[in-house]
Amino acid sequence: MGPRQAGKTTIMLELKKLLDEKGRKTLFLSLDNEADKVHFSSQSNLIEKIETEIGKVKGFVFLDEVQRKENAGIFFKGIYDMNLPYKFIMSGSGSMELKEKIHESLAGRKRVFEITTLNFEEFSNFKTNYKYEDRIVKYLNIEKVKEESLLKEYLNFGGYPKVVLEETLKEKQRVINEIYQSYLEKDISYLLGIKKTSDFSNLVRILSSQVGNLINFSEISNTLEINIKTVKNYIYYLEKTFIIKKITPFFRNVRSEISKTPIFYFTDLGLRNFAAQIFGNITLNPQVGFIFQNFVFNLLSEFSRETFTPLYFWRTKHGSEVDFVLEKALNPFPIEVKYKKLKKPEISRSLRSFVEKYKPEKAVIVNLSLETKIKINTTEVFFLPYFKLHSLLYKSFA
Repeated sequence: MGPRQAGKTTIMLELKKLLDEKGRKTLFLSLDNEADKVHFSSQSNLIEKIETEIGKVKGFVFLDEVQRKENAGIFFKGIYDMNLPYKFIMSGSGSMELKEKIHESLAGRKRVFEITTLNFEEFSNFKTNYKYEDRIVKYLNIEKVKEESLLKEYLNFGGYPKVVLEETLKEKQRVINEIYQSYLEKDISYLLGIKKTSDFSNLVRILSSQVGNLINFSEISNTLEINIKTVKNYIYYLEKTFIIKKITPFFRNVRSEISKTPIFYFTDLGLRNFAAQIFGNITLNPQVGFIFQNFVFNLLSEFSRETFTPLYFWRTKHGSEVDFVLEKALNPFPIEVKYKKLKKPEISRSLRSFVEKYKPEKAVIVNLSLETKIKINTTEVFFLPYFKLHSLLYKSFA
């Protein structure tokens, strides 16, 4: 599962090619293909198609864009329970648990792999022709000019494979526009059953301008002149189709800290910038600090998903705030983000407040250049360039 155009179909076709080379029986069908759709009209029709192509022997059946199948959960659960000799590999741009589209869970019958657009490490390896694949962090640490150029390009254009492959700004803009319009016209029109997507598109634009900020549902409702229930419903679908991700507050004292209002970040920076109408032109934009914060969130979100480590933000009613908090065995790990080339350690009042209150073992200030370590009482505070964050996290949470 993952966003449209992130590479799910490509990965499935590569897997099919690998299996074909090993002499395995395979079949690929897509619900985006009109000729293939007829085979999904019933379970018996699909099984008949598979048996015709593969036979009644072991084989691998690749099914693309299964979110287009009505009542997909019941449909595929029924096939699974027939104990056929086939392994099914399915893809979808929306979650397999999309609201009211699947009425029965495939729990215990599936394993989910979430595909994102290219992360910064994958992007950097591609841009350097995989020459430094096992030592990309060392490369970025030494080649400062190239590192700055790669970061600037990634913050501007994000990680959609087709966008990364294009050379010119004009072509990148054309591709990201096609991806966004395809998302609205295919996924959203289909899932929500709406022809007019302007309100939905305007909501995406508002959210793109509020990255890293608390969301006020009432304010958005008034701005768009649609009710709060519709706003929340649209946001639900934005999450389920992998466009945005929600982060919730860290709190131990509900009375003194904000405990309900979420923050949303975009899973791809290029799409976020396109929605905000600054695609390819973020350098002098005052929002660049929040874009970098979104960039670090995506790094942390990937780590959180891989290690099952909860990720939060922290804000108090008195105005203290820390961008991110990871938590391991009730031990918080605060992370502040600074889009600066720090020359010396700088500790914000908010981070000091968090450290004094929760006494974490470690804290991190992610920045563009400074690498050092200081202590606040018993807390080790690490200043790290963003590309060294993963390494510290895996050491700390191993």
